[in-house]
Amino acid sequence: MPITKLKQAIFPKKQPEYMKHAFGVILAGGGGTRLWPKSRGKTPKQFLKLTSDKTMIQITADRVSKVVDWSKIIVVTNKLHKDAVIKQLPKIKKENIIAEPEKKDTALAMLVGSLYAKSKDRDAVVLNAASDHVVPNENEYIRVMRAASKVAFRKKQLVTVGITPTHPHTGLGYIKISDDIERIGKGLSLFNVESFTEKPNQSTAKGFISTGKYYWNANMYVWSAQTIQDAFEKHMPKMHKLTKDLSSLSNKKFHNSLNNIYKKAEAISIDYAISEKADNLVLIPGDF
Repeated sequence: MPITKLKQAIFPKKQPEYMKHAFGVILAGGGGTRLWPKSRGKTPKQFLKLTSDKTMIQITADRVSKVVDWSKIIVVTNKLHKDAVIKQLPKIKKENIIAEPEKKDTALAMLVGSLYAKSKDRDAVVLNAASDHVVPNENEYIRVMRAASKVAFRKKQLVTVGITPTHPHTGLGYIKISDDIERIGKGLSLFNVESFTEKPNQSTAKGFISTGKYYWNANMYVWSAQTIQDAFEKHMPKMHKLTKDLSSLSNKKFHNSLNNIYKKAEAISIDYAISEKADNLVLIPGDF
């Protein structure tokens, strides 16, 4: 397909209202320790060429750019890797690269990325993407992310995309679904989330898969910036208080305020902080 037609297909002139407010947040602050010695402190796996002639973060950014415009992609990374992000992703605005002063796990990273998006658009919908995923079926990825964005734009629900398990993997978390809420597209359903289980043993994982009610947890969350901020206010009030004014700050003040916030904030994953507590979390299966 010619480039012009491809761009029109991805970003049609008449975008749905919910996609006009969509931002992508790429999480690139991990150390890639499980891939040592290839992945090291100075060059963690997201900056390595593992599956093609592009690095993992370049592949991720290209994929996210097929859902949202490059100008609306945000990268949250460690301050040590900011220069690597700038070098590898020249299409991303430098102001959209958030340099974490220290590692505080995924809860704070995702909240800060969402509040930065909210500082640009009060109705921002945020698609969170890990910088090291392999996604063979990009067309299905785009379709699912658009559907998740539509749900998130209602500002009522936090959406997680659960990966359809292919085998009893013991290195991943599992999400159990309960009832089917609604159909949201051809072959796509929305489910209530019943529970999370972190890295079960082999026999437990086998039992999970046999029920057909479990999905792999890949930390692929889609939510409106306001809804996730409300969730932190309810479930993580101290972190909410530390960050509540971020979305009202200018770019420079936003970045300058992070040192103080990160010194005081708790290190906790998004699953423990929000997902396991939220009563408005829903799941869309992802088969890509």
